[in-house]
Amino acid sequence: MESRVIKIPSKANSNVVLRVIPGHFVTNHSHINYYVDMTYLKARKTEAEGAAKILAANYGSSTYIDTIICMDGCEVIGAYLADELCRNGIMSINSHNTMYVVSPEVHTGGQLIFRDNMQDMIFNKHVLLMLATASTGITIKRAVECIRYYGGIVEGAAALFSATDEIDGIQINSLFKAKDLPDYKMYHATECPMCREKRRIDAIVNSYGYSRM
Repeated sequence: MESRVIKIPSKANSNVVLRVIPGHFVTNHSHINYYVDMTYLKARKTEAEGAAKILAANYGSSTYIDTIICMDGCEVIGAYLADELCRNGIMSINSHNTMYVVSPEVHTGGQLIFRDNMQDMIFNKHVLLMLATASTGITIKRAVECIRYYGGIVEGAAALFSATDEIDGIQINSLFKAKDLPDYKMYHATECPMCREKRRIDAIVNSYGYSRM
């Protein structure tokens, strides 16, 4: 399947590359006709740092961000993003004049939680959500609910790839958008035309990667 990889460089930095594979893929929430591979963006230093610099440009020095909450294994990018935002003069009400980079614990049934020792990094803090993909909105809604439960103030979301610019009033700034994949399609499992055509499923995919069928 890797031989079908299509590489799409960012217009802002050609070293930051989105890798996609066409086919029939199943996620937890939908069927899609492209697997958007974030592996190198999340794990390779040059790409993660470059991605963070592009995302940081969306936030001016008057923006308050105290904490970056990372989903989907985006901690490396989150750390570079925090560094870039601090360098750019992002304002903070944190008395330590720094920024937290944290990830929630995923509990039984997909519930997101923060243990007692982590909650001070969320409570009354201005929070930016960092995630790999924003498509159905389910991950963002779950994360926002969690942040607000612990007393955080959601300032927005940053994504590597997003099919929309806004979900439930939360603005999403992304490296790549659906228009970068003009024929990108997402379907509910019961409405998937690829299933109706009896096209075999190539892989089950999530934020960790893919498993061939």
